[in-house]
Amino acid sequence: MKSLVIAAAEEAAGHAEEHGPLAFVWVEFVLALVVFGLLFFAIKKFVVPNFEKTFAERTNAIEGGLAAAETKQAEADAKLAQLEQQLAEARHEAARIREEAREQGAAIVAEMREQAQAEASRIVEHGKVQIEAERQQAVTSLRAEVGSLATGLAGRIVGESLDDDARQSRVVERFLSELEGAQ
Repeated sequence: MKSLVIAAAEEAAGHAEEHGPLAFVWVEFVLALVVFGLLFFAIKKFVVPNFEKTFAERTNAIEGGLAAAETKQAEADAKLAQLEQQLAEARHEAARIREEAREQGAAIVAEMREQAQAEASRIVEHGKVQIEAERQQAVTSLRAEVGSLATGLAGRIVGESLDDDARQSRVVERFLSELEGAQ
């Protein structure tokens, strides 16, 4: 092959002298086509597959990254929806608890009012009973005192002693009934 190339180069040199610098030389054209073909074959055989392999790896990496990003985005969206649902449930639960607390507070206030009413009624009743007992005691005490005063006075008016309890009791009762009738 070397001799063919050298022969073609010598022939081209010989023809170049015969032709001008702008003349078309077939040997140079054929030689350029052969070199171009060899170079094209070498690039296609060794360089292009490496480029294709690198491009395919990059494409797969990008597609894998996009798929992973979409998966992560879907997971994040699902987690966000779950958290929003939990938040809504927590808000609902808090509202329910507040409502229960209000109801319990109202029940406690009503119960305390009832207890206060019952205690007030009991105190009033106790006071009435105590007042009635004191009144009865005062009436009894006044009857005894009025009776002794009345018997003493009656004894002075009548001029005889009314120390007898039965007699004294009758006089006092009659005097008090006359007083009550006068009112």
